[in-house]
Amino acid sequence: MGTMNHFSSGWLTPALSYVVACAGAALGLRCTLRGLAASGASRRNWLLTAAAAIGSGIWTMHFVAMFGFAVDGTELRYNVPLTVLSLLVAVLVTGLGTVAVGYGRHRGLALLTGGLTTGLGVAAMHYLGMAALRLHGGLHYDPGTVALSVLIAVGAATAALWAAVTIRNVYAAVGASLVMGLAVSCMHYTGMAAVHVHLEPVRSGLGGAAPMEFVFPLAVGLGSFLFLTSAFVALSPTAQERAAYREAGELTIEEFPTTAASPAPGEHHRAA
Repeated sequence: MGTMNHFSSGWLTPALSYVVACAGAALGLRCTLRGLAASGASRRNWLLTAAAAIGSGIWTMHFVAMFGFAVDGTELRYNVPLTVLSLLVAVLVTGLGTVAVGYGRHRGLALLTGGLTTGLGVAAMHYLGMAALRLHGGLHYDPGTVALSVLIAVGAATAALWAAVTIRNVYAAVGASLVMGLAVSCMHYTGMAAVHVHLEPVRSGLGGAAPMEFVFPLAVGLGSFLFLTSAFVALSPTAQERAAYREAGELTIEEFPTTAASPAPGEHHRAA
């Protein structure tokens, strides 16, 4: 059995992965809230952005944490198609969850459906990402610990969606994002605790890409997307602010009559 080390880079990777998870959760909650306050195409676009934020945030958290994962006696590489598939699954299933909440008529049922769908998607992303791992040996899982990780994923997703439709105070939203980031991190490390590695004699080279060749650039790109989109959302006006701007504009127009309403110069002479 191979000796695993989940913190080969110290606390850098757990701390950084937690920050990324919190950023994805915060952006996703904010976009979901914007979507619930909008309608039509605007609602759809906000919910899609929320799905991309939460899904890519969770995926990036997973692979940032995996940079600290090492197994004595073997190098680690990743199957590129499976790694990309895990990202697509995370975004797609999270999208189904946010759509269920955004368009569901019964809030309680929508939260349960969205939480279950999103949680299972998070778990599927995690284990697809692990299936993409290539090493000189095989991975085996403890079924009980795997089940616990799935339950944590479903609970975390349900809590996040509940926060998205319930919390209006910015400080409470920040607190919810921190809790969501912690829950996602707990799900990841619970899933990793279920892993057992059985090494085999080296017979051939490993296929796939090294983490620094593929996973690192993709994780950096998605992390940049999260932070840049967070800045855009933070600076963009809400639906209430836009309504206030429109109302202020209408009041300004009413206060200053147009020239068409003023009497023409000729009319003064006719009146005289």
